[in-house]
Amino acid sequence: MKTRLLLLAVILGALACPMLAQAPAGSAAPPAMNWTAIAAFAMAIASGLCGLAQAKAAAAACEGMGRNPGAAPAIRFALLLSLVLIESLALYTLIIVFRV
Repeated sequence: MKTRLLLLAVILGALACPMLAQAPAGSAAPPAMNWTAIAAFAMAIASGLCGLAQAKAAAAACEGMGRNPGAAPAIRFALLLSLVLIESLALYTLIIVFRV
């Protein structure tokens, strides 16, 4: 897990370096950044991570209901609440993408 996070940090750092570069000395105005591509990349990451989180929550809920069927209503409620909160991340990111 640490290596994946380190790899992600290196990749994002490499992508950020050209964005932070200075404009050439003779240019009048700096070129406009392509925020749409950055927003689309953020939406892709958010959607992928939301899918992974939802799968993990559903798997844990199924395992919990299988181990303790008496607690199924409480587990089901917690599962639905967590799925709503996880999905809200993707929806907020989608709203940000359309506002860019």
